[in-house]
Amino acid sequence: MNIKKLTFNSPLYPAILRNIDSPPPQLYVLGDDLEALLKLPRVAIVGTRKVTPYGTSVTQRLASELAGQGVVIISGLAYGVDALAHKSALGAGGLCIGVLPCPVDNIVPVANQRLAQRILDQGGVLVSEYESGMPPQKQYFIARNRIMSGLADAVLVTEAGEKSGSLYTSNFAIKQGRELMAVPGNITSPASVGTNNILKSFNASAVTNYKDVLNILGLNNHQTKLPNIRGRNRNEQTILDLLLQGISDGNQLLDQSKLNASQFSQVLTMLEIGGKIRPLGLNHWSIV
Repeated sequence: MNIKKLTFNSPLYPAILRNIDSPPPQLYVLGDDLEALLKLPRVAIVGTRKVTPYGTSVTQRLASELAGQGVVIISGLAYGVDALAHKSALGAGGLCIGVLPCPVDNIVPVANQRLAQRILDQGGVLVSEYESGMPPQKQYFIARNRIMSGLADAVLVTEAGEKSGSLYTSNFAIKQGRELMAVPGNITSPASVGTNNILKSFNASAVTNYKDVLNILGLNNHQTKLPNIRGRNRNEQTILDLLLQGISDGNQLLDQSKLNASQFSQVLTMLEIGGKIRPLGLNHWSIV
């Protein structure tokens, strides 16, 4: 397991975190390329663990549609809204950053270990400020929220009760100068008291569809849509992107991918086994 440790003075430490209150002194990163993900538009989607059918519906819809427009979805791999946001983004072929209150090699809750692996397999990353062997503590769950909002361009609360932990994330977002958004909820539902209060007390932007979020991010022309097919890692995505550009010749694919021959052969084999590409003969390949 190749866990990268980024100290505050490391050139790879995210610049976006350097100026927040109490920046983490180090980050432990597991996955493909955090630096590349931070060059893309990013939204942290957070909310209640006790999600209602309404909260489930709006979270799935917004996370899926935003991921389909090339927005990286950040959340905390917790039960409820967090897990829904990650799953929906992955289902749309999108990319995720999971920010953990525990070491990246000891996922909490245990039930979301498979989801964490899906994030990694699809080219996303897991991030934590805690080194291997540190047991999770109650205060870590609140502390990690400052990293979620800190890594994001904007924070979106899809459903939250009056005392939801996502209110901490909202406070962090305001202090860090991030855009804060919330989905309005039924005024008779206890599950929506938090989101409705965020709209009133924090002067947050109301979101009723994914275009509201894109507009807040300055992506009005919707030019960031991802290809409909996603690889499990960066090497697979490189080959898929070249094929989507119309390059089918194996020699050209090898040359432009910058992979060595062994890596290239393995990637082609895995993509073919996965049903994403097919051979056309004479060393030419095509998206299925």
